[in-house]
Amino acid sequence: MDHFNTWPREPAEAALLECCGSRRWAQRLAAHRPYPDLGTLLAASDEAGYDLAPADLAEALAAEDAPCLHHDAPRAAHLALRAAHAAYESRFGHAFVICLDGVRPSQHVDQVLAAIRTRLAHEPDEERALTAEEMRRLARGRIIELVAEAGRAPDPFPPVAHDPR
Repeated sequence: MDHFNTWPREPAEAALLECCGSRRWAQRLAAHRPYPDLGTLLAASDEAGYDLAPADLAEALAAEDAPCLHHDAPRAAHLALRAAHAAYESRFGHAFVICLDGVRPSQHVDQVLAAIRTRLAHEPDEERALTAEEMRRLARGRIIELVAEAGRAPDPFPPVAHDPR
């Protein structure tokens, strides 16, 4: 947490923008540093996620890529997933998002296809709420990775020493 808390504001916002594509969300989290621990940061992330206006959520969704398969997956799986994504995007106007934390990679395609099929039956308001929740879950997982990586790497923004002369 110390590395993340001491980054300059712009790089912190840029790193957070990779966790959730809403500028307002990233600015809010960067502005409220320092966080005493990861749990507090995740709670702030959730709160900022709940406060996203429809335009902020649309901005975040525009930055998302649809879940894809490993290039070695069978061609039929790639085709089925591409068709499901196209149907979803046609119905709701944005990329399908799902948090697959805790799901084995071998189960990803089945989970994504089943979720798209289920969610295609949702009304737009219901799907918007579920999509916002999936975005919050994705952001949480990405923040955990960001903080872990920041703690392992040397400080990319070391303090500048001032010449006392």
